[in-house]
Amino acid sequence: MSFQGYLKTIREKTGNGPAEFRTLAEQKGFTAEGKLKPEVKAGDIVNWLKNDFDLGQGHSMAIYALLKGIKNEDSE
Repeated sequence: MSFQGYLKTIREKTGNGPAEFRTLAEQKGFTAEGKLKPEVKAGDIVNWLKNDFDLGQGHSMAIYALLKGIKNEDSE
């Protein structure tokens, strides 16, 4: 699945897109000033998204990649 495919499926399942997940991550204390805090690991994000949104590993890692700055909304 392409990165855009992951984002589309995540939005369909949760109603949230990248901007909303950035806001939610900040509210949860995972990010500060739009950047993932150094102590936050991928597993922290995966557990949060699994528990709160019932997202699987691959979809959660897509959000992690967004928060970490590895990918953005325009990535393929």
